[in-house]
Amino acid sequence: MSKADRRNGVPATVTSIPLVDPHAVTDESSIGDLVKEATVQVSTLLRAEVELAKTEITRDVKRGVAGSGFAIAAIVVLLYSSFIGFFLAVEVLDVWLVRWAAFLIVFVVMLALAALLGFLAYLKVRRIRGPRMTIGTVQDARAMFSGGDRAATARPVPEKTTDPSGW
Repeated sequence: MSKADRRNGVPATVTSIPLVDPHAVTDESSIGDLVKEATVQVSTLLRAEVELAKTEITRDVKRGVAGSGFAIAAIVVLLYSSFIGFFLAVEVLDVWLVRWAAFLIVFVVMLALAALLGFLAYLKVRRIRGPRMTIGTVQDARAMFSGGDRAATARPVPEKTTDPSGW
């Protein structure tokens, strides 16, 4: 602990949760010392939980932004292509086909492109899972402080997701 940490009893940064306290209280410690040590350890635990939650939420927000980018791209392509590309492609196809068939072919191609971009957006957004590890560790801490059985509230093992799209 640094000098500032010793003054107020709360670490300025959380680098890890100590498994063994190097400043462990002895049998001769007073109740005040024990309460102070417990407070420091609970504070460290809570800071670590908040840091874990931030990390998990940041990851999910990045995934959501990427998925939203694909959705916005799908909308932009659909709107612009419906005005500009539609008439250009129809006029080109009109050279070989009946006019109505040229319109139908171009319309179906544009819908397929919008569907593909929408599907890519769905693949990105569906991977958002939420702070599962944080929820699990908070449940563990709650069970520990309430005297409950830790095995009854076992933390779920983070699943290793493999996206079928390969992203």
